Amino acid sequence: MVVVIDRDSYHLFQPSLLWLAVGSRQLHQIRRPLDRLRRKGIDVVTAEVTGIDPVTRTVTAGGQTLTGDAVIVALGVELAPDAIPGLAAAGHNLYSVDGASAIKASLDSFRSGRIVVLTATAAYKCPAAPYEAAMLIADALRRRGVRQAVQIDLYAAEPGPMGVTGPQVSAAVRQVVESKGITYHPEHQVVSVDPSARRLVFANGTNADFDLLVYVPQRRAPAAVRNAGLGNETGWIPVDRTTFETKFPGVFAIGDVTTVPLTMGKPLPKAGVFAHAQAEVVSANITNAWTGQGRRRLFDGNGQCFLETGDGSAGLGEGNFYGEPTPQVRLRRPSRWWHWAKVLFEKRWLYQWL
Repeated sequence: MVVVIDRDSYHLFQPSLLWLAVGSRQLHQIRRPLDRLRRKGIDVVTAEVTGIDPVTRTVTAGGQTLTGDAVIVALGVELAPDAIPGLAAAGHNLYSVDGASAIKASLDSFRSGRIVVLTATAAYKCPAAPYEAAMLIADALRRRGVRQAVQIDLYAAEPGPMGVTGPQVSAAVRQVVESKGITYHPEHQVVSVDPSARRLVFANGTNADFDLLVYVPQRRAPAAVRNAGLGNETGWIPVDRTTFETKFPGVFAIGDVTTVPLTMGKPLPKAGVFAHAQAEVVSANITNAWTGQGRRRLFDGNGQCFLETGDGSAGLGEGNFYGEPTPQVRLRRPSRWWHWAKVLFEKRWLYQWL
């Protein structure tokens, strides 16, 4: 028996929150009921995971206790906008349904002023998303005929876009962003926000005012993971980077909740493409170990990410993030082809799995 435990009754295709924020999607188009998994013979428990005992492979959720022959921890990250004083009250969280919906409502009535897209920390899931958001917002305003009356600034805690991809790809992404008339401010770590004055305060002593704030929040490991002794000193779960086994027999961890250091010193990005590939490796290896069917697999560090640039175009970053001495990643030039490839990926994902 396979049991899925999830706090939500719906699966949300999170990459499409960007499109929800600019009105290209409605919520019903990007989520599906998890109960549909029952048609595949999977039991679904809708509850918050409150405890994990990795020694006995026992999970506590919604007052139930479930023990498995194998446990796969895929709890992702907890978003922590409260880590920056004033942030949650001042702006809209790009990584939540409520936040994306609020961005859409705000953009509908926005006529002039200053929009700030902010990364509240140098490390966050889906490294391309804030850069895509800024470009999609610019495109949405252009289509409404008000782009010339709106200043868009992107304040980033990191020194450059998608730094783990290497200096060439990072520079190329910055060039695309700035070509859209978006002003980019790297190495600006926000320390507080004044919601009433609509002002950002940065660690380097500078301030910035805004009329509309869109932010990517800080993140932390889920409490259940931190309390279980699964995580390291940062809270994230260290794993074998090829099999995603933890130090506890029969316990695996995949996706954003893990930490996988790369040779260059940065961790493997927290992104859905890696979680999916890791899930395939873990499921294949469990099947092989228990039934002898199939073959053992190893995660090789390959991944790709679309980069929405507006105007119905997108680029594609792809390569081997386990490359030595640095990840071997390239960025394909933005085109309509890659945008429609992303649309097709969204449709196929939702149809195939749910």
